[in-house]
Amino acid sequence: MRLLPSARPLAAGLALVLSLAACSDDDSPTGPSTTRVYQQIERLGNPLVSEVFFMKRDHGLHNNTAPSTDVANGFRTKIKAFTDAFNRGDAIGNTLGAVLVPDMLLVFPNRAGNTAGWLSWALANGYGGRRLQDDVVDAGLTATFGNLLDANAAVLTGLTSDNVPMTTRTFTATFPYLEVPR
Repeated sequence: MRLLPSARPLAAGLALVLSLAACSDDDSPTGPSTTRVYQQIERLGNPLVSEVFFMKRDHGLHNNTAPSTDVANGFRTKIKAFTDAFNRGDAIGNTLGAVLVPDMLLVFPNRAGNTAGWLSWALANGYGGRRLQDDVVDAGLTATFGNLLDANAAVLTGLTSDNVPMTTRTFTATFPYLEVPR
């Protein structure tokens, strides 16, 4: 069957509409769904919270619950129990519990952007969030096992760093900010 030249645009348009209608990620016979249900697999608001402070048996509870349940789930108590086991003192345990529970990465856009950095919102009235160059593992270990949060606390040598320097990567001032993969 040959189409007349005047019918070709109409046929092409119809073919396009039919092909687009067939492209859907919704397998419902009645049309697209307006609600979707997502299953949370992992929750990583702040680094090291689950990995350092909680026993392995509590990782699933942390990963599958919302930050709004962190206090009720006793996460502040678990952080304090961990720091107490290392004789870190009340200042360190209470401060870490206060800034890490609920476990959310906080950002305060009404504060100066040049004050961005992990936990800067709590410890220095800063913007919060995380910068690419933040060595959050060393910062977290230093806060827990060093004297960052309590000048009188003993530094537990060998526990304040993962010994992976931040100089292994460079960052640019424009998007996508990361260097070309190696």
